[in-house]
Amino acid sequence: AKMYLKREYLIHTGAHKINNTIGQILLAKRMGKTKIIAETGAGQHGVATATAAAMFNMECEVFQGQLDMERQELNVFRMEMLGAKVTAVTQGTKTLSDAVDYAIMQWVDRIEDTFYLLGSAVGPHPFPTIVKNFQKIIGEEAKQQILEAEGRLPDYLIACVGGGSNAIGLYTEFLNDTEVKIIGVEAAGRGIDTKDHAATMTLGKEGVIHGMNTKVVMEEDGSISPVYSISAGLDYPGVGPEHAYLDDIGRVVYKCATDKEAIEAFLYLSKAEGIIPAIESAHAIAEAMKLAPTLAKDKIIIINVSGRGDKDVDQINTILKS
Repeated sequence: AKMYLKREYLIHTGAHKINNTIGQILLAKRMGKTKIIAETGAGQHGVATATAAAMFNMECEVFQGQLDMERQELNVFRMEMLGAKVTAVTQGTKTLSDAVDYAIMQWVDRIEDTFYLLGSAVGPHPFPTIVKNFQKIIGEEAKQQILEAEGRLPDYLIACVGGGSNAIGLYTEFLNDTEVKIIGVEAAGRGIDTKDHAATMTLGKEGVIHGMNTKVVMEEDGSISPVYSISAGLDYPGVGPEHAYLDDIGRVVYKCATDKEAIEAFLYLSKAEGIIPAIESAHAIAEAMKLAPTLAKDKIIIINVSGRGDKDVDQINTILKS
């Protein structure tokens, strides 16, 4: 099949996150807030938040799980260089879900002068709607670009899904185009037959997390499971509520890719195209590598490369050497 990459890694700060942070900071200023807090996993949202806060001269603090800080040391330095305070979250699994927990607690305590700039299409209303509306430019651009390049709509859209901001940003413009098949790719980690995964749509159940009713990876007693992925941006036990809905009505098919498949895709795209993708985006590329050989040559796939992979190079290098 013919594959097109929606190159969100070219945006300033290296991922789609800046679309959302500029929009939300303008909202914060409109509301009279003077301080910004945010959570981050892989660090790209933290970098984009710190960048926008610097641009608009607002105080900024970013909460990041201690494990994610170790995995994404380069992005921690970037945030600090941009003037943000990065606070380690040491509770729970010390990853993205715990950073969201902590950010919400801080927001409640500091709500008088502080705006919580949430990074994904998750959380209490209206956050999923806010993030979707700032990110839907991805799909609007992709539709215009593919019509210019091919004169028709694609046959498939593929994006990685953690909380789901880059994916819902790509999908929204195409949801009414029923001839376009849409695929979301989650983190299967070390395998969905193990406990070490973040395959919410594949193995999750309906539940409540971070103020939203959605699909959640849960234990038998109903408690939220610790999840795992090589990707600090995909190891989240829930998913944006609109993704859960799109799964329920069958409009989007959700699949998953293992760490091993993501690393193979990461290396393949780097060698084939000179593009080093974020390890998150590599999950979507892994699915495209499985799908493309099964399709006719005239079929068109758009893959959202939601971020660049310089933040992941040290981590992948360490894994390959071990």
